[in-house]
Amino acid sequence: GPGRVCSARLRLPPGGATQPTLRGWSEAVAAAAGALEAGGVVAVPTDTVYGVACLAQDSAAVRSIYSLKGRHCGKPLAICLGDVDRLYRYCQVNVPDELLRDLLPGPVTLVLRRSEELNKDLNPFTSLVGVRIPNHPFMRELARACSGPLALTSANVSCQASTLTVSEFQDLWPQLSLIIDGGPIGDIQSPECRLGSTVVDLSVSGKFTVIRPGCALASTVEILRQKYGLVPGS
Repeated sequence: GPGRVCSARLRLPPGGATQPTLRGWSEAVAAAAGALEAGGVVAVPTDTVYGVACLAQDSAAVRSIYSLKGRHCGKPLAICLGDVDRLYRYCQVNVPDELLRDLLPGPVTLVLRRSEELNKDLNPFTSLVGVRIPNHPFMRELARACSGPLALTSANVSCQASTLTVSEFQDLWPQLSLIIDGGPIGDIQSPECRLGSTVVDLSVSGKFTVIRPGCALASTVEILRQKYGLVPGS
């Protein structure tokens, strides 16, 4: 609108998700990584909804995310990685590697015990951390391009609906270093598309606990129960 302060905005080239070698795609990855490494907060498309990200190891940037969302400091942030192999550095894994690769990358957040490597100012009130590897080539390339894990949460004011286009979180624009516009995510008319990732706690051996049903509940539970024999926790 008139008078609105707007962050820099980069639009991913059409077809970029299927042709991530396009020049505009690599430039967007480099610009976003640069903004994150400089301590900024960047809006990004994922495989579920739009998110805001910063470097998880940067305590000041983590505080910025809580501030811009109006988020209660007791609500944890997930970390985002580009590959399953990097997960072992930041988490204590007590499930088969094959299980991780059956669910990741994908629209699932796996909650595991955190390692000593993770920034102690990130979710200092819990020994657990949620891990996302979105099935979105831009996000995976961006995570690979950064020096450490990203802290990732949905691009919306806390307690408001998740967003599927960049215009839906205009109120956050002035507080962002950069906006990566990947176009609409899913069917913007469908409430189901705004559910976000399915969040499952796997920190207790042999069990799983659904923390948030999200958009991939049935398929996730089927894999955990049928293939790996995990049982629901309390």
